[in-house]
Amino acid sequence: MTTTNLQQDAAQLLSLMKRLRQLSPTAPPPQTAQASPSMMAIIDFVGSSPDCGVKKIARGLKLSTPTVSVSIRHLEKAGFIDRRPHPADRRAVQIFLTPKGRELYEQTYAFRRQTFERLLSGLTPDERRTLLKLLEKAVTQTENSKRTKAS
Repeated sequence: MTTTNLQQDAAQLLSLMKRLRQLSPTAPPPQTAQASPSMMAIIDFVGSSPDCGVKKIARGLKLSTPTVSVSIRHLEKAGFIDRRPHPADRRAVQIFLTPKGRELYEQTYAFRRQTFERLLSGLTPDERRTLLKLLEKAVTQTENSKRTKAS
C-alpha cells in the first residue's frame, strides 16, 4: 500500500469514527448521567478495573494525576465513587464504584451496546465477523507496536 493510500484510508477511518461518535453519545443523556464526559470516562475505567488507584486511572486515561484526583473528589461527592485504603499500602487508596456508580456504569454500557447492535445489524453475520476480526487485528498490531517502541 502506498503512503498516499494509507493517508487516504486513515482520513476515511477518521471520518467514520467522527460519524460513529455522532451516532452514539459516550454516555446516556446528561439528565440521566449527572456526570461530565470526563467523569464518565473515569466511571467507565473504574467499572472495568475495580480497586484501581488514582495513578492507574491517570495512566489508563492519559490524564494527569491531579486532574483525576479532582474528578474523583467530585464523583465521590456525587455518590458515584468510593475511596478505600489499600489493604497492603496504607498510603494508597483504591477506587470503587458505589451502587449508584455501578448502576450508571451498567446503564452506560447497555446504551453503548445497543448502539453498536444497531450499527452491526445492517451487516450479515459474515460481514460482522470480518469487520470485528480486522478491527481486532489492527488494534492488536498497534498495541504490540506501541509496546515494542516503549521497550
